[in-house]
Parts: sequence; structure tokens; C-alpha cells
Amino acid sequence: MIKELRSVCSLTVIIAGLGYFVDSFDIAIFGVVRLASLQALGITSPAAQLDAGLTIYNAQMAGMMVGGICWGLLADRRGRLSVLFGSILLYSIASISNAFVTDVTSYAVCRFVAGVGLAGELGAAITLVAESLPTAQRGLGTTVVATMGLLGVTAAALVGQRIPWQTAYIVGGVLGLLLLVARLRLTESALFVRTARTTPTRTMVLFRPALARRYLACVLVGVPIYFANGVLLTFAPEIVSGLGVKGPVSAANAILFGSLGLATGDLVSGLLSQRFKSRKRVLAVCLGAGFALIVAYTQVRGLTPAMLYALNFLISGTVGYWAVLMTLSAEQFGTNVRGTVATTVPNFVRGSALFAASGFGALKAKLSVPSAALIVATVCFALAIVALTQLDETFGRELDYVET
Repeated sequence: MIKELRSVCSLTVIIAGLGYFVDSFDIAIFGVVRLASLQALGITSPAAQLDAGLTIYNAQMAGMMVGGICWGLLADRRGRLSVLFGSILLYSIASISNAFVTDVTSYAVCRFVAGVGLAGELGAAITLVAESLPTAQRGLGTTVVATMGLLGVTAAALVGQRIPWQTAYIVGGVLGLLLLVARLRLTESALFVRTARTTPTRTMVLFRPALARRYLACVLVGVPIYFANGVLLTFAPEIVSGLGVKGPVSAANAILFGSLGLATGDLVSGLLSQRFKSRKRVLAVCLGAGFALIVAYTQVRGLTPAMLYALNFLISGTVGYWAVLMTLSAEQFGTNVRGTVATTVPNFVRGSALFAASGFGALKAKLSVPSAALIVATVCFALAIVALTQLDETFGRELDYVET
């Protein structure tokens, strides 16, 4: 297996992985520096910090949903590389701007713009890699990209705790600009170029009932990923505050251990998908295990911080199936709409955290915080399991076809 992993590490795969690394760093850095940055803006009470954090986080997720549509359409009309260049430039500038915010409103606006920029990275990278590799190596290539990328969350957790919050945002922006220079060596997908010459892009075919159901199912299968990592980790101190934890719990450490779990889970789920020649079976196991662990996380009392961080690692490991999900989504649709699908699906998945976080915010006012988190988790995982049954098994499917 190590030899097979080495064989797929082409320049396209490595640079795509580095791009997703920077993307993940910039998405995660808000969760790491949330409390420090809000305190610097004069927001000191825990309740006000939670409310302001949800407002800013939701702005970032809304930006990703808007950006996902815009960049997705562009990917199928202008090519995969145009999205990679444009998106990284926008989110690099927006990330640097975050270092100079003065209130919650400007903070939210900057995170919204950053979200729009961040929306183009993963889908375009996965599409480019999937269309550039042989069928047998496609899953391994996307696994390498996703695993490298999710280590960006780990880097954000490590760096964000050790430097001023303004510097952390600047670091993310500068990394993006450096990557932009490296991207000049990439070439466009030959499959896209060939298809673009002969088949016009008809994104409207996604509104056909059968394709629309398949598209929605791809999004719903991914919802638990960003519930677990967007809500459970970012707001870990608040969620476990009523469970009698024997010691302080920090969001930065929760994100750190969760990010390690994500990267590990992505690698393991990708390799298992190749081993068992199935995307769906691996996803089903991940969803079942992930929900069981979340029940323990939100209901078991008297745990130590170390035990909670271990649960963070395990939960994120079970929902660390980005590579398998993105590959499955790309394989569900033809070349003329694949860029739109692969770019919008991950961003609607990310954007779903807006609804999960809003539901969590509404329920916590009426229930205990852990109970509110468990109810939202139950809805997210139930939808994902039902949606998975509506998708085709696509392992080994050839991608040289179009939707008409």
C-alpha cells in the first residue's frame, strides 16, 4: 500500500494537497483564536462570546455556500485551474484583513468574504486530481489530498495557541499567496479540455429529479462531518461545561486532537475503500461508529479533559471520511457538471454547519447544552444514513461521460 501511495504523489496531487492544507488552516483558525480575538474586541462574558462566536461562524459558513455555487459554475465553464487561482487569492486577502477587525460586524464580514474564497479550493482540487489519475488510483490520490489538507487543521491548532491571534490570520493569508505562486506549474485537466470542446456545460441538468436527489444525498451524507468538527470542537468548552468534567477544557486542544483524528480517519477510510472496493460500506461504518461516540461525548459525566480529548480524536476519526465522500460525489456525475458538483457539495456540507449551529443555538436556550448538541447530532446522522442509501456504488466507474 505504501508503494501505491507513492505512485499517486504527482505534482498535481502534492500541490492540490498543499492547497487544501492552507484551506483547512484558514477555516479552522477562527475556532482556535475565537476566545482570544473576542476578548481583544471587548467581549468578555461567556454568554456574549458564544453568541458572537456563532454569528461570526455562521457568516463564514454562509460565505462558503455562496462561494460554492459561484466557483462551481466557474469550474465547469472556465476550468478547474481558474477556480484554484481565483479562490486562493480571495481568501488570502480576506484572511489578512481579519487581523485588522475592530468589532463583531467587521469580523463577520471578513469571515464571510474568506468563506466565499475558501469555497473554491477543495472541490476544484479533488476534481482536478480525480480527472488526472487512472481509475484504479483515483481513490488513493484524493485520499492523499484530503489527508494532507486536514493536517492544516492540526497546524492551525498548534500555531494559533502560540502566537497572537492577528498574526495567526496573517500567517494563513501569506501561506495562501505563496501557494498561488506554486500553482503556476499546474496544467488544466485534459478530460475537461476535451469535453469543453465538444459538449457545452449544462448545469441545469442537475435540476432533473433523479440528479437532484443524488446531489442532495451527497450533501446530506457529509453533514455529520461539519457538525462534529464545526460545532462539537469549536464549542467544546460550552458543551461539556455541565457534565462535571474534572478540569478545564480548551477549544484549541479539542480542535488539535480532533484534527489529528480527521487526518487519521481520512487516510484510514480512503485505504479501506480501496481495500474493500466500496465507498458506501466504509461510509456506513463511519456514520454508525461516529454517532455512538457522540452519544458518549454528550451524556457521560465525570470524564477528565484527557478522556474528552481522546473522544474528540475518535469522533473526528470516524467522521474523517472527506476523501471517500468527495470521490463518491465526483464519480456520481458527468464531466460537464462534475466541477459544479465537486465544488458545491463540500461547501454545502460546510454550510450545513450554519443550520446545525443555529439549531444548537436555539435548543441550548431551552435544554442543557449537551442535550441540545445530541439532538442536533441525531438529526444530522439520521439524514446522512438515509441519504447514503440513495447513492450508487461508484468504485471503479469510468469518468469519461457527460450528463445530457
